[in-house]
Amino acid sequence: MHSHLKLASAASPAAVASRSLRLALAGHPGTLALASRSAASLARLRLPVPSLPPPPRPAALANTARHSSSSTSASASSLASLLLPNRRLERLESEAFAHPLDPAKQAAYYTELLRTHADPHRIIHRFEQYPSVAANDDAARAYVIALTRAGLADRIVPKLKTYLTAAHAAGQLSPSAAASLLGGGGGGGLGLGLGGASKDAPVHVHVVNDPSTAGGAGDFSFKRAAWSLVRTAAWAFFLLTGIGLFFDANGVFRSGGLGGPGGPGGLAGGAGGAGSSSEVDPQSMTNVHLADVAGVDEAKQDLEEIVGFLRDPAKFTALGGKMPRGVLLTGPPGTGKTMLARAVAGEAGVPFFFMSGSEFEELYVGVGARRVRELFAAARKKAPSIIFIDELDAIGGRRNPKDQSYMRQTLNQLLVELDGFSQSEGVIVMAATNFPEMLDKALIRPGRFDKHVTVPLPDVRGRMQILAVHLKNVSVDPKVDVSVIARGTPGFSGAELASLVNQAALQASRESATSIQSHHFEWAKDKMLMGAERRSAVITEESRKLTAFHEGGHALVAMYTPGAMPLHKATIMPRGRSLGMTVQLPEMDKDNYTKREYLAMIDVAMGGRAAEELVFGDENVTSGAHSDLQRATAVARKMVTELGMSEKVGLMALPDDEYEQLSTATKELVEREIRSLVEQSYVRVKGMLGKRKDELTRLANALIEFETLNEVEMAAAVKGRPIVRTPTETVKV
Repeated sequence: MHSHLKLASAASPAAVASRSLRLALAGHPGTLALASRSAASLARLRLPVPSLPPPPRPAALANTARHSSSSTSASASSLASLLLPNRRLERLESEAFAHPLDPAKQAAYYTELLRTHADPHRIIHRFEQYPSVAANDDAARAYVIALTRAGLADRIVPKLKTYLTAAHAAGQLSPSAAASLLGGGGGGGLGLGLGGASKDAPVHVHVVNDPSTAGGAGDFSFKRAAWSLVRTAAWAFFLLTGIGLFFDANGVFRSGGLGGPGGPGGLAGGAGGAGSSSEVDPQSMTNVHLADVAGVDEAKQDLEEIVGFLRDPAKFTALGGKMPRGVLLTGPPGTGKTMLARAVAGEAGVPFFFMSGSEFEELYVGVGARRVRELFAAARKKAPSIIFIDELDAIGGRRNPKDQSYMRQTLNQLLVELDGFSQSEGVIVMAATNFPEMLDKALIRPGRFDKHVTVPLPDVRGRMQILAVHLKNVSVDPKVDVSVIARGTPGFSGAELASLVNQAALQASRESATSIQSHHFEWAKDKMLMGAERRSAVITEESRKLTAFHEGGHALVAMYTPGAMPLHKATIMPRGRSLGMTVQLPEMDKDNYTKREYLAMIDVAMGGRAAEELVFGDENVTSGAHSDLQRATAVARKMVTELGMSEKVGLMALPDDEYEQLSTATKELVEREIRSLVEQSYVRVKGMLGKRKDELTRLANALIEFETLNEVEMAAAVKGRPIVRTPTETVKV
């Protein structure tokens, strides 16, 4: 909407600008934004100001006009403000002076001064003379109004002229406003002269309600900018998604993959998967042979026929026989399943395609099934060859109706590819998993993965073979007995044995040793089993003595109890949560134990508690026997409920899951028998230690002095013979 206002000419450009400012303060929207921005420009010298609040009420502006034109009314208003106390003004003044850095309190004080028609010079003086006082939009607006009331509007003309010039150049003024306010007639150019204006020829000002300069411009611009940002982000998302799908479908950026051909990624693309069949390259793992794999003789024998088939397929098909289409390797982690597959490929001299089950799936639906097709297509081109899928359970798990469709598509495609093989193709599919029970039955049926090879944890002989392979690459002391290390590592996998050798080598290097000695292997084994030594732990002499007699009790009972496993070492060096330990090593791995051997296990477990009570009294026993009591009770329970080694309970097997179904009388009988076995063992052990208390004392003192003793040194200490070792020498076992 346009309205025409007559602006009388003034004697000077400053007066004309002052009248223009008064028009803005009178509530005309077309010029109010310019005046507000002018005020903000002044305030920007003190604090950046984005916008000004809505214009004052017409009544207040009328009062302002009357105050500027009539000195009588101004005097009356000032007299009224002096005579009548204004408690609100006093409070706001106190807050403004008490908080000079709070712009809101300054603006509230200025606004109250304007409302009560106080002397405008109070605002002008405080605003100009104290630059450290904070200011905001409201404070700047009050300052401009105060200048107008005091007749000092010419002070803002230079700033207003600069701002109007910049606004015109930026296109922020409408053409009519620019012509009226900036054209200037006789002033010419962008001046504020308006020299051509006069009372007879007034300047017509066109006030335009432009939303870009109106009071709601901030909100309007914010909403428009926010909507533009959302649209841009949405278009960018869809564009990038489409480009990604196009590149992925055409195999762009996957010529070498993360690992490169034959690199650590296995397939070209590594974790990125197979781009196209021409980009799936085999790994160059032909340097691994079956001779490099030790400790799994049975598994190697099962796989040797696969090697023979890959070398000479016609030999096995001449009589109409068929080789298995898939070989599934199962077993605990670290037993060498992946190495066996690579050894088969290396022994046969054929290409080896490796891929992890987790690499088939990615962000996009259908990628897994496509990668399965491309993997098998590449293997057929390189036939005879081997495909090895590690962690098969990642894609071959049992199907569930709740599974996502892309997961079922990948498994279904794998089943189709396995069925699509013919024996003439010469491609063997091998896979490994730690959880064979999780695989889909359709995947492991005969005709797909129909040959299952179990790769168990190595026994003591297997551990000796594995250690011999790893010790070839390090410098070992000739006195090291590999059988002792193998006997002391029951349950270790091949990967753990490799780590044991590596940690022993590092420890020997830290000690600047010329070769790896026995105590380095013992250090590495103890660290892997029980944690690092806690040499910084504060252990009192009393605690060391208690621990020494406790471990001495275990060791002495093991030495003199028939059926007990041979001693290996005893130590009072804290490791992990343990203050000490006594180690026994079997001659070989055993699966069956006699009743005498089970009773010996209970006796050895109770030896520590019996030694504490014998030496320090029943009131000074410690909590160190907690794990010993648990082990003794577990062995006794197994003898009674599983092995039929209790005369009173009889030849019965009472599994834990059926224990609650037993009668109360049977439960009480079982518990009495368990308690009887443990208590009888404690009586036997305490009596034996009482007869050998001197030997116990000598053994405990030796442990206090040397901290760790091997079986030879323990035997010497018990007999009272000196231990030939300097206190600074590390024990060798």
